[in-house]
Amino acid sequence: MAFWKKGKKGPSEDNPEGKKPGLWRRIKNIDWKNPVNRWKLVVILLFVFIGGIGFVGGAIAYTNNPSFCKMCHEMAPEHVTFVNSAHSEQTCVSCHIAPGNVEMVLHKMESLKEVYYHIVGPPDPIVQTVAVLDVNCQQCHSMEREVSPNGDLIVAHNDHIKEGISCITCHSGVAHAKVVERGINDSTTYDSWTTANADKLMGKENMNPNMGTCIDCHTQVNEGKKPWKDPNYALPENPNEGHGKKKDENVAKAEEKKEKKDDQQQIVLKKVNAQKTDVKLTQECSLCHKEVDTPTNHANGDWGQNHGGAAIQELDQCINCHSDSKWIKVLGKQSIESLLNGSAEKEKYSPNVTVVKKEARENKYCSSCHEKRPESHLDSYTWMTGNHADQARTDDDKAKCFVCHDRDQTVESTKDKGKEENVKAQNEVYCQYCHRTGFKGESL
Repeated sequence: MAFWKKGKKGPSEDNPEGKKPGLWRRIKNIDWKNPVNRWKLVVILLFVFIGGIGFVGGAIAYTNNPSFCKMCHEMAPEHVTFVNSAHSEQTCVSCHIAPGNVEMVLHKMESLKEVYYHIVGPPDPIVQTVAVLDVNCQQCHSMEREVSPNGDLIVAHNDHIKEGISCITCHSGVAHAKVVERGINDSTTYDSWTTANADKLMGKENMNPNMGTCIDCHTQVNEGKKPWKDPNYALPENPNEGHGKKKDENVAKAEEKKEKKDDQQQIVLKKVNAQKTDVKLTQECSLCHKEVDTPTNHANGDWGQNHGGAAIQELDQCINCHSDSKWIKVLGKQSIESLLNGSAEKEKYSPNVTVVKKEARENKYCSSCHEKRPESHLDSYTWMTGNHADQARTDDDKAKCFVCHDRDQTVESTKDKGKEENVKAQNEVYCQYCHRTGFKGESL
């Protein structure tokens, strides 16, 4: 039988009923001793191989395109942050897959499970579980850079790399603005992730390295630890226990309560005051900054007790250094509704005692001192029955007390009907509990 020619129709010795032979019978009946038929087979197999390579290559190229990723609604937060980041000219695989064809093919095979998850329901929220490798970063970036682009930060990249500190340890928000850490990428947020909302939802401070990471890492080095050895140190916490499951609500609340209860609010004082001398890595500003340094007025001996007036006049400048997001490694959870409803531009600060009071009570840097009982308060009975009056005679004296205490018991915050917003007190001790008729000569 001729190779790739139709078989003879009608009855024959091999086919008495005259049926059209099947594919397998036709292949079996080919005269493979004929060299021409062998060459025809080689040609066919070659075309099949080339076609297969072309199909696989085309499929890989297509699925490597970020526009392919955005086809799945669950990838909306990741895609919107990516296209509005400094890495928007790259592809997803440039960062998330190790270089090399073998790694690419293996990753594509492994990614078939993502198709399954898309059908049955993806984890909520989606969390990166494998850190970006340094080799991916080094395809574009030099490891010899000492100073950051803005010229202020002193970062010896090469020294960090020699220690085995991965790039992603510091640059975890460069492409996706730490949406997982901030809690704004779960399934309830997908419709909000549009290009129009990108600026409000991302924030430049969330894409830049966080000083809290430097502080945390340097502190652990001074304690003899190498936190970067733990692969999870550079990754956001994964709330999913297995596919599609979240931590038990009670467990999550208990962990959140413990985190607040732990000495989180002592973190800044520990960094600044206790780790300047006799340590491997000082926490002085000049270690990492060329231009920014501790303001001269902070060196005044009475600064710790008398900085309130400066805070009222220059709170916005204080926050430039002392905002929680700069000192704490893990950022707090945010509300996507609040981010969308808030103004993209920061409101210019005007001196406001209420705003300063709120900051003093809520800001972890400020409350690291303000939450502690002053030494004079330790003997509560003696202090309350007599000693505190001498410390609260003038309006200026009372103003210091009001950083922590209020005249009246704190109620729910409100801004309606022109009322000033109340600031939640750190304790239930308030003046009117005892001084129900007010203070003599009171002018505040």
